[in-house]
Amino acid sequence: MSDNIQTVTVLSKTTWTPNLFSFTVSRPDSFKFTAGQFVRLGVNPSQLKYYQQTDASDETADAALNEDVFRAYSIVSSPFDEVIEFFSIVIPDGAFTSQLQHLQVGDELLLNTMPFGFLTLARYQKPLPKDLWLLATGTGLAPFLSMLQDLKTWEDYEHIVLAYSARSIEELAYVEKIESLQEDFGTLVDNPAKLIFIPIVTREPVEGALSERLPKLLLDGTLQERAGIALDIDTTHVMLCGNPDMVEDTKEALKTLGLVMNRRGEGNIAVENYW
Repeated sequence: MSDNIQTVTVLSKTTWTPNLFSFTVSRPDSFKFTAGQFVRLGVNPSQLKYYQQTDASDETADAALNEDVFRAYSIVSSPFDEVIEFFSIVIPDGAFTSQLQHLQVGDELLLNTMPFGFLTLARYQKPLPKDLWLLATGTGLAPFLSMLQDLKTWEDYEHIVLAYSARSIEELAYVEKIESLQEDFGTLVDNPAKLIFIPIVTREPVEGALSERLPKLLLDGTLQERAGIALDIDTTHVMLCGNPDMVEDTKEALKTLGLVMNRRGEGNIAVENYW
């Protein structure tokens, strides 16, 4: 086993829907990361308290239950929290999440303590513009929650727009936490950023929520109107995380509006590519 692989213990679990859950694990003393990064989390199904049984005569399936399976997971929690939190969707028949959905408190998982990813605010050169837009679908919310629990984020910007899209109101997770962020973190710094939360639910009408896909909301100006802020090449940073189709389509919509990809610290648009 690599020196970077450590065993962590499941401390809590929250089930949002049958296919959406979050959980916390113990944090190794030496583990450090930057808000927005992801890690590789591993599971050995046969070592969980509950795992999906297979036909004992199927040697291939039986062997698979004894192999470590790793997947990339963005971190929900702050870089300063004592525990590590993750947000997960269940992929039917997936080698990883089909087992992980049955997690119980006390189960042990494997954590590669080498963090990955460049969806961090450190990628942008100083001075920073005044507006930060965080556009997420589904579990792509995770890295943005981590950023919003870092005081530096509240110090560096004037406005933070969090647009979070889900298919149904039940899948719109962490809403109470999001609504408490301004009070919990914005009050800890002088002249904090103003958080503007825009929920989006695409498959059912929900009072107070927008209903179209992010690319359309950007191109017709609805999202900017709701935020009360323009998307300007000189004043805006935009980060995208979530479904790959959303990321690609939204990236193209932003480019149509005149924004440019961030490269070598310059530019507006940043995306994460670990799918």
